[in-house]
Amino acid sequence: MLIIDRLELAFQPGLNVLTGETGAGKSILLDSLGFVLGWRGRAELVRQGAEQGEVTAWFDLSTDHPARAILQDAGLEVEDELILRRINTRDGRKTAWVNDRRVSGDVLRALSDTLVELHGQHDDRGLLNPRGHRQMLDAFAGAEGELATTQAAWRALSAARKALAAAEAKVAETRAEEDYLRHAVAELDALSPEAGEEATLDAQRRLMQSAEKIRTDIVRAHEALGLQGAEGLVNDASRWLQGAADKAEGQLDPALTAIEAMMLSLDDAQRAIETCLDALTFDPFALEQAEERLFAIRGLARKHDVLPDDLRGFADDLRGRLAVLDGSSGDLQALAAQVQGAQAAYDAAAANLRAKRQGAARKLDLAMAAELAPLKMERAVFTTEITDADSGPDGGDAVAFTVATNPGAPTGPINKIASGGELSRFLLALKVCLTQEADGLTMIFDEIDRGVGGATADAVGRRLAELAQGGQVLVVTHSPQVAALGGHHWRVEKHQRADATLSTVVRLDAAARIDEIARMLSGDTVTDAAREAAKALIKA
Repeated sequence: MLIIDRLELAFQPGLNVLTGETGAGKSILLDSLGFVLGWRGRAELVRQGAEQGEVTAWFDLSTDHPARAILQDAGLEVEDELILRRINTRDGRKTAWVNDRRVSGDVLRALSDTLVELHGQHDDRGLLNPRGHRQMLDAFAGAEGELATTQAAWRALSAARKALAAAEAKVAETRAEEDYLRHAVAELDALSPEAGEEATLDAQRRLMQSAEKIRTDIVRAHEALGLQGAEGLVNDASRWLQGAADKAEGQLDPALTAIEAMMLSLDDAQRAIETCLDALTFDPFALEQAEERLFAIRGLARKHDVLPDDLRGFADDLRGRLAVLDGSSGDLQALAAQVQGAQAAYDAAAANLRAKRQGAARKLDLAMAAELAPLKMERAVFTTEITDADSGPDGGDAVAFTVATNPGAPTGPINKIASGGELSRFLLALKVCLTQEADGLTMIFDEIDRGVGGATADAVGRRLAELAQGGQVLVVTHSPQVAALGGHHWRVEKHQRADATLSTVVRLDAAARIDEIARMLSGDTVTDAAREAAKALIKA
């Protein structure tokens, strides 16, 4: 990774300090750790001439470590040992694994929140950004339940407001066309068309239009079958054959039987023709009435751009829209009542959340006062300010951390009021307060002691040592007072080779540690006096 060829470190419980000359590679070491944890930072970490860079991090998880829940939610195997591995190739592609299972950067970042807390030059957690102060206070307050209740109430309120707005818009739209709707419904109801009626009227109209021509032919057919036609001739034939039948000795019986059947058939045909003639007899105004209704139905269908058979359903739809308008007053009142109820529920939830935040703010201010005193800032005042803000899913509070370096001095944002050394101590104290309940969290401080020295640096180191008891703290420092209080000391070294510059990290034994602290005290030339001073710092 950049100037690191291969490096394996096993940090220990307690306070681990990393020292080294400026430019030795301490920042790259932290960049590499941030890379495997999925943090956004340096985009390119591949060493010149290498195809890829790889970082692996091992963590031992306690039985109740919060990382276990994230692993379970991500469908990953939960074990006592957590191994993160991430690779960055020359072309910029990044791939990550958790316990040898491919994962996304989002999963890495979710895990990192439970594993490591970083402050310093590479800190992107936003302690100095007021936009993140509310979330920090909520985490300190343990307000997850109140926050979830407020967010649910906000969603309910938003849904109620949306429903009311939609109903009001629909009513307004319908009211704008009320005159049209009432006229159209009255017109359709007056005509009252039925499905299939248009086709029936059309058939009746065509039939009546051609009825005269059809009736003339049918009358002719009726006359041809009547007494002046076929029926008369058949009767004559039957009479003549019956007169001759007695002398034909039964020869004419079949003919007479057939003629009798013919007479019956002629009678059936005549009755059918008479029925048809009756049907073709219509009121002269019936055609006009049928045409008028047919044209009215077709005209309304064209007017409303629907099929004639769909007019009845269209009228029902218009009546439904009018019903919405007629019943809108009661519906709007009911929806408005729902909005009022949702608003009251949200206000109550937001008030509970604010009370939780106010209690936590007082607790945090007291905790900060206790933390600042041993850091030689007993006269400084830290205040958590809660003011009104626009309502939203997280309530209606704005939270800002402000400080005054001396009693009576004006308060303001941390990064605008505090000097460099004061800023480091404020942030150290705040970091300690905000993470004091975070079990199993490794805390990393990158030059948290910058801008301070002497007794103040000693106070910072002692607070870090106390913080590391029962946990794990990593500190990158240029302060010999802080380094002397470490339980484990690592030195970052840079070596020049003919073709490359490489950085490595060496764990220091007792003697080497004295020399390193002496170097930090005196510079490049380590004197016996510096060594004695280093020994005194270590024993202090």
